[in-house]
Amino acid sequence: MISAEQNDFMTQVGAGTPAGTLLRRYWQPVALSEELRGPRPLKPVQLMGQHFVLFRDESGRLGLLDRDCPHRGADLAYGRLEDGGLRCAFHGWLFDATGQCRETPAEPEGSKLCTRIKQGAYPVVEKSGVIFAYLGEGEPPAFPEFDCFVAPDSHTFAFKGLWECNWLQALEVGMDPAHASFLHRFYEDEDTAESYGKQFRGASADSDLAITKVLREYDRPDIQVQPALFGMRLTTLRKLTEAQTHVRVTNVVFPQAFVIPMSTEMTISQWHVPVDDRRCYWYAIFTSFTKPVDKQQMRAQRLETIELPDYVSRKNKRNEYGYNAEEQATKTYTGMGMDINVHDQWACESMGSIQDRTREHLGTTDKGIVAYRRLLVQAIEAAQAGAPVPVRPDAAQASALTGPPSIDGVASADAVDGYCEQADRARRLSCDWASARLKD
Repeated sequence: MISAEQNDFMTQVGAGTPAGTLLRRYWQPVALSEELRGPRPLKPVQLMGQHFVLFRDESGRLGLLDRDCPHRGADLAYGRLEDGGLRCAFHGWLFDATGQCRETPAEPEGSKLCTRIKQGAYPVVEKSGVIFAYLGEGEPPAFPEFDCFVAPDSHTFAFKGLWECNWLQALEVGMDPAHASFLHRFYEDEDTAESYGKQFRGASADSDLAITKVLREYDRPDIQVQPALFGMRLTTLRKLTEAQTHVRVTNVVFPQAFVIPMSTEMTISQWHVPVDDRRCYWYAIFTSFTKPVDKQQMRAQRLETIELPDYVSRKNKRNEYGYNAEEQATKTYTGMGMDINVHDQWACESMGSIQDRTREHLGTTDKGIVAYRRLLVQAIEAAQAGAPVPVRPDAAQASALTGPPSIDGVASADAVDGYCEQADRARRLSCDWASARLKD
């Protein structure tokens, strides 16, 4: 258990809070690229309790500005996209993507007022269908050369969804390999050939064994946690027979992302990003190591449970997440349908909007969560002291941060230790874009 003060220390993210100060030292997903498509590429966004307006000007340049006009506080989200920037609808003040005021048209002829006005503006970059923003002081870190960022656009797909809970409890579900044997248990194994775009529905690598069967029948995993340059790696072993072991390798990218296997051909890189202390978005980039991603199919699958324009789950606490008692008795462990995102959402939201960790009792299988919290607290304390914080690479360091390998497969019992590296390399060698990046 931890104290209420320690819980607040890790979970609160508003401006000036300890954790909020740390998270502002990293690039944060702020929108999907698809949200700026259409005749008016502008979107109001909220991130870590602050309000902004995101836009793309006529030249295609992205801008992220504080939402309140510095003149008299009107809402810039209703502004006009014209003349190389965003013009406030109240008095016509014009701001470019850097926040510089370019015109104050109601002022007297020859006024220099605009030269002295600058709106709060923040760096933004577009990566693999996601727009990232940097809200902190100083220079932002370089982007690591992870698969999700270096794969061609044809081999990535991005999406997101809103959860009504604190970012930390949402993130921690990705550090808990044991829960998959229960929360995501299916009582029947479907045809793995029909599993495209669905997590935990295909076959494990180097086998024809359905992952649903593995999770259902081998529910006491051995979990190993190792530090890594990007954060930490979790290796989960399930002994199938004396001769075979199921190996699943997942990664936590500090401060708030994880990279996990979705199938033999895809990985998922996922961030849990605070809207405020009580809501967060998950942003996911799916990366394919085989053929180009069928983006239309992937999007259609997700729109079955996610409703636009706010990317809210159709199954939520207001309709009991679609819970069905008969389904729970015969088909799924939760009775909440076949989409594991709904299962995870229920688990995290059911803890309360901010989990009261003074009441929890962690077990052996929670070792990943324990290790991450220790790393998080150390980083928050370092940020408070003005000391360096982890995983903020410069350009040279970023080029060394590749992968990270994320594998779900079956290994012979005597080859478990090197299985992840061997399976990862074999997958890359068979992939055009990944093999070109291999370093001997």
